[in-house]
Amino acid sequence: DDRVMGGVSQSHLRFDAGGWAVFEGTVSLERNGGFASVRSKPCAFQLAGVSAFWLEVKGDGKRYKLNLRTDDAFDGVNYQVVFTPPAGQWLEIELPLAAFQATFRGRVVSTAEPLNPAHLRRVGLMIAERQSGPFSLALRAIGAR
Repeated sequence: DDRVMGGVSQSHLRFDAGGWAVFEGTVSLERNGGFASVRSKPCAFQLAGVSAFWLEVKGDGKRYKLNLRTDDAFDGVNYQVVFTPPAGQWLEIELPLAAFQATFRGRVVSTAEPLNPAHLRRVGLMIAERQSGPFSLALRAIGAR
């Protein structure tokens, strides 16, 4: 969350009784804030040869980002793609590898290597772009093809 930079946004990932995860919280623009995020612990995902990721999600009409990391560093290059699931309905969204942009602290890194899924170490979700207020993104499944 933006608390690492002095902001006051809050988020968490909880597991719903229906069997899915929910990324939820409140984004605040106070004290130069404006984003919230969650991410996995480092893991070797074994995804060589995949060309896309997919999510089965139910949103709230806000824009979210799928974040992929290829290293274990706390702060480094993040490969991001934006998606906007419609409010209140489950939908499968496909996110081709070519759509992911290398970023560092929200800024595009044009000199970064293209995303190589064989090196994937972390997966995360983020809400940013100064979308203040409460948010909720339900995630029933995530995969790669």
